[in-house]
Amino acid sequence: MMNEFLVADLSVELPDQLRLERLVKTLKAEFECGAVALLKLEGEMLKPLAVTGLVKETLGRRFLPAQHPRLAAILTSEQQPVCFEHSSALPDPYDGLLDQLAGEPLPVHDCMGMRLEQDGKSWGVITFDSLSPGTFDQSALSRLKQQKLLLEAAIRTTRLEQENRSLRQSRIGAAIPQEAGGSGETEIVGRSQALQQLLAELDTVADSELPVLLLGETGVGKELFARRLHLHSRRVDKPLIHVNCAALPESLAESELFGHVKGAFSGAHQERAGKFEAANGGTLFLDEVGELPLAVQAKLLRALQNGEIQRLGADKPRKVNVRIVAATNRQLKDSVKNGDFRADLYHRLSVYPVPIAPLRERGNDILLLAGHFLEQNRARLGLRSLRLSGEAEQALLAYQWPGNIRELEHVISRAAIKCLGRSPARDGIFSLAPELLDLDVEYSQPVVPAITEAASGQTLMPMKTLLDQTQRQAIKAALECSGQNWAQAARLLELDASNLHKLAKRLGVK
Repeated sequence: MMNEFLVADLSVELPDQLRLERLVKTLKAEFECGAVALLKLEGEMLKPLAVTGLVKETLGRRFLPAQHPRLAAILTSEQQPVCFEHSSALPDPYDGLLDQLAGEPLPVHDCMGMRLEQDGKSWGVITFDSLSPGTFDQSALSRLKQQKLLLEAAIRTTRLEQENRSLRQSRIGAAIPQEAGGSGETEIVGRSQALQQLLAELDTVADSELPVLLLGETGVGKELFARRLHLHSRRVDKPLIHVNCAALPESLAESELFGHVKGAFSGAHQERAGKFEAANGGTLFLDEVGELPLAVQAKLLRALQNGEIQRLGADKPRKVNVRIVAATNRQLKDSVKNGDFRADLYHRLSVYPVPIAPLRERGNDILLLAGHFLEQNRARLGLRSLRLSGEAEQALLAYQWPGNIRELEHVISRAAIKCLGRSPARDGIFSLAPELLDLDVEYSQPVVPAITEAASGQTLMPMKTLLDQTQRQAIKAALECSGQNWAQAARLLELDASNLHKLAKRLGVK
């Protein structure tokens, strides 16, 4: 059945994300497990492309195999697939992240995974996790091994479709390079429509030589978007030079941008090239360009108009070939009206203005970014697992984020430190409560839909409510049959005793 489904998907053109999501959901149903994740190896990091059965913020995490021994074993083992018994001492990268038991942070009990390859090289891994011991037996390993070629074919199909779209969208001979590493400070994390539209627009204008003006609030990541413009431009093999205009002292701004000759001013003991010459052939990123002094703005305009700069104290100009990307959190039109910014320079810089959406308009990207920062802090603090509670997720989504992504990063880092001293870990899993985030926000518990009655007279209720009722009744019946012996009740229900206690606590069974 699964083979037929995968083959059917290979025969039609599907959106990349939809194909991969259908793939992991099919595998989850086939192996009757709690979660499946498809991770691509980018540089040294494993990046989740599609997951099912895991909390939303998992998609924002980046896993370094050196810090996750199970993932390292799956990537390097000669024996494939790889299985980890429930008694394994190796921590699972998804401990506390399985989206089961109403978000109870529980450790994974059974895990298996398989390395996937493309063109004879490691492409990534597919992982399977379960809260129930014994889920992955020899039969499951054998079935997964049989699916290896189909899984790699699905990945190859997705990759080829991506390459075909890139060729159709790009100009002949214009290469679209991959972002370096796909992790760290070069990656833009998120899947919201607002972000995808922005990235598509940036990729379109990147291949032109037009000056671009990035507009957005403080903390939205303008530097990352400028880097993406450079990486997708014809100048990718040349330098990208970053200038923070707000940090330039007025007395040194001209020298910093255009350079100076020996003796041009007190302390100029040798000739020095400026940022324009350093960026020659490449891209010059003028961050916070609205902070430049008016005197320097005039010389910047000349450089943009004529492609010439003149070192401070020099007699002759020098030719430069530089693509300008500027950024500001100011309303430059207002600065022009107030006389703080030259109108002619504004028009030169804003040939192609690109507004960047604030974090509050990016929906679930907030959770993906939170996951990204949680994994960074987990590694930095040496923790087994660091996650958000359900209430903390609500608080993050309800907050307005005036400081945007930079503020979110600081909130997560601060809460992680507080969590160590205030929130005891369960099974090595630290869960961030909303009060640790210290956000000025009101949020409410999710509203449970009212129970209704169908025309046939049958009572209808939300599936989760029905499942909770069924589980509650089963636990009470097992306890009654076993004389209130929890260990015996767990055996009757074929559950791990510790999981039974946690489930009973959630359901209010005493």
